Amino acid sequence: MAKFKPIKQLRISEEVAEQLKQSIVSGHFKPGEKLPPERDLAEEFQVSRVAIREALRKLEHAGFIVTRQGATGGAYVTDLNFEYLINAFLDLFLADKISIPELHHVRLLIEPEVARLAASNITPEYAQRLKEALEIEELPITTLSIDIDRKQRVHIILAEMCGNRFFEALIRSLLGLTKKVVEAVNPDPDYVHPRGMHHSVVEAVVAGHAEAAAAAMKKHTLDFGENFIKMERTYRERNSLTRV
Repeated sequence: MAKFKPIKQLRISEEVAEQLKQSIVSGHFKPGEKLPPERDLAEEFQVSRVAIREALRKLEHAGFIVTRQGATGGAYVTDLNFEYLINAFLDLFLADKISIPELHHVRLLIEPEVARLAASNITPEYAQRLKEALEIEELPITTLSIDIDRKQRVHIILAEMCGNRFFEALIRSLLGLTKKVVEAVNPDPDYVHPRGMHHSVVEAVVAGHAEAAAAAMKKHTLDFGENFIKMERTYRERNSLTRV
C-alpha cells in the first residue's frame, strides 16, 4: 500500500491564495470590490475557514487586498500599484540584502536609457509637464518629504514617457526606496539634491535630443549618487558611534 504524506494546512491556504490572486489579476474582482465572506469562500473551496483566513492574510501581506473592520468590514481588493515593489526593495535594504551603492549602480544603468527613450517620445504635453516640474522644484522648501516628491517628479514623468512599463516600475520602486532612505537620514535637502540638477536633462529631452538627454542624465545620476552615498555612509558611521 502506498504511503501518502499528509497535506499541510499551510499548503491548502497557499493554493487558495493563488486562485484568489489569479482572479484579482485577471479582473474577476475589481479594485475596491469586496471579496465574498470567509464562510462563502470556505464552501466554494471546500476547505476550512482557518485555511481561508490564512490565504487572505497572505494576499493582504502581498498587497492584493486590504482588510477592514466594522459593519462594512471584510477583504477588499486594492488598486495594484508600485507601492508593493517599493516596500519589497525597502525590506531587502533593511535586511542588508542590497546596499545604496548597488541601488546607485542600477539607477546609473537604467536612467540614462529612460531619458534617451523619453526624448524620442517627446510631445508638447510632456514638454509642458516637464517644464512645470522644473518650476515646482524652485519653490521654497516646506518639508523634506515634499521636496523629495518635487525633485523626483521629473524622473517619474520621464519614466512614463519612455514607453517601457518595466523600466517605469523599476524607476518608481528605486525612487520610492531612495525617498525612504533620505527621509530616515533627514539631511539638508539642498545637500543631497541641489536645485537645478535637472535643467540640462529636461532641456535635452524637450529638444528631442536622445543622446544628449542620456548623457545629461548620466551626469546627473553620477552627481546625485555621489552625494547620496556620502549621506548614507555618514549616517551609518554616526549610528555606529552612537551604539558604542
